[in-house]
Amino acid sequence: MIDFNSQENYAMQQNELLTEHIDRLHTTPMGVDRIKRNLKLDTDDVVSYCKNLILSPQCHITQQGKNWYCETRNTKVTVNSYSYTIITAHIIEGKRKATYSECGNGNLP
Repeated sequence: MIDFNSQENYAMQQNELLTEHIDRLHTTPMGVDRIKRNLKLDTDDVVSYCKNLILSPQCHITQQGKNWYCETRNTKVTVNSYSYTIITAHIIEGKRKATYSECGNGNLP
């Protein structure tokens, strides 16, 4: 029999690992280019942009295998759960994109 409470607790603990270690979040130079292109961002500070998305109360974090998938509004950010490397980010079609100024102060509309 599956104990859903223990599965939920495990998921919550894994999500807390990401938010508690948000200062470890980083990406590669190629990752910066990929994220800027995919999200159509004008800033080079994609790590701060992604951190603010992940820390927003509207963010839903799931872990599948070695990656965390952080989804908020219209954006999905993929983070390696071992290295805290932002792998990629994508716009989820059909939803409004959060602006940098909305994410920069941690408040999403």
